[in-house]
Amino acid sequence: MSVRKVDMSLPVAGHALAEKIAAVLTPLQLDNIPEKAITVAINDLLDMAGLCIAARRSDYITALINTDDQQGNCTALGHAAGFSASGAALINGTATHGEDFDDTLEGAPIRVGAMVLPAVLAAAERHHRSGEDALRGIVAGLEMVCRFNHVVPGAIHKAGFHPVGVIGVLGATAGVGVTLGLNQQQLTDAFGIAGSFASGLGEFLSEGAWTKRLHPGWAAQSGYKAALLGQAGYNGPRTIFEGPRNLFRVFSRDAPANYPPLIDGLGEQWMMERIAFKPYACGTMIHPFIDCMLQMRQQGIHAEDIISVECDTGEGLVDRLWEPLASKQRPTSGYAAKFSMPFAMAISFFEGDAGLEQFTDDKIDLPQVLALAAKIRYRIDPHNEYPRNYSGHARVTFTDGRVHEWRQPHFRGGVKEPLTRDALIEKFRRNIAYGGLPSGYGEDLLQYCLNIARVEDVASLARFRTPT
Repeated sequence: MSVRKVDMSLPVAGHALAEKIAAVLTPLQLDNIPEKAITVAINDLLDMAGLCIAARRSDYITALINTDDQQGNCTALGHAAGFSASGAALINGTATHGEDFDDTLEGAPIRVGAMVLPAVLAAAERHHRSGEDALRGIVAGLEMVCRFNHVVPGAIHKAGFHPVGVIGVLGATAGVGVTLGLNQQQLTDAFGIAGSFASGLGEFLSEGAWTKRLHPGWAAQSGYKAALLGQAGYNGPRTIFEGPRNLFRVFSRDAPANYPPLIDGLGEQWMMERIAFKPYACGTMIHPFIDCMLQMRQQGIHAEDIISVECDTGEGLVDRLWEPLASKQRPTSGYAAKFSMPFAMAISFFEGDAGLEQFTDDKIDLPQVLALAAKIRYRIDPHNEYPRNYSGHARVTFTDGRVHEWRQPHFRGGVKEPLTRDALIEKFRRNIAYGGLPSGYGEDLLQYCLNIARVEDVASLARFRTPT
């Protein structure tokens, strides 16, 4: 039997950050969670389910399905086969984020549900947990992604990593750990293990590569595995969050860590209540600029009358959404177009939306869209509130010499103007139709998500496997 040796320079037992977090999460019950937090968690489950169906016939999901060689009793939504829990988590996590239509967190931007929900559902289905167990795990995982992302906000991105892959595995571990009933020691070990599973390079930005889509799925399956290892007694470092080689220090290039948001009010105050849901299928910070273009469209502006569109923007958006400008004005794929401010603004002007249908490979060569995108440029506004607030702006110069400005003061779908449950249900139904499944299937899945707390055994998720 191995004996754990304790370095006396490290925190005493029970005082490491991972131990403190585990002490709060392991006894978590639905009765102690506010109704608003539970509503957000169910909304996220609903959003995730629709997105999995929308992406089910995509080439990147087909590639995952074709390379999975472990059969099991877990469900990848919209697919016929049964998968291992890890495989289902990977597929569902990748599908949730695949079209960049999933949730986000304002203030410290990160995707939240795509890493947590697939991991929790796979764990609950594989191990026959109840819907209530799953819902507790979902809330815990969502909350921890939000809190972890406030420790070094923005610094992981700046260091060249994708926070979804780095932080997401920790949230997935928390969610699975609560769902499966890990004790404090087991969840502490699981967090330590998860730190070694963290990954995700930001190089996808250079060419719009598919690896960004993979990061939440990989985080989901890794969080599931970390929780199982912790449950089995596998030893992980207690000081994964504050030790000399801790996760935040390594992945942020020594950016100063802000630890109070990780612990303060945990179990009493719920950051995950601020999770926002997207009305458009592209980069979140583009959304307010799209709204400006839709205002122009509604006012009957004609593209041929436009000489230029200059947008005041936050500096933090430039490297991901504006530069290199020439490439952003002519994206090389429908996926790359989702992270192009000029293209997304232009396509929404002509088509009146920026949904799944607007970001396909056959749309990137539309002459009128490219002509307008070529007229769109940016100017850094030192007073822009990003990342605390996402706003949009367009200053348009017309051929007759007139100059007019349009502004969108905040992100629709966020805390200042959240999407209603009815709006999310409508989005869900559109995603079901986009995925090619009948409305009856969608309505059944809708009710399953809305009533997850009443599900006796999440193994019943198997009924949502499909023959095509």
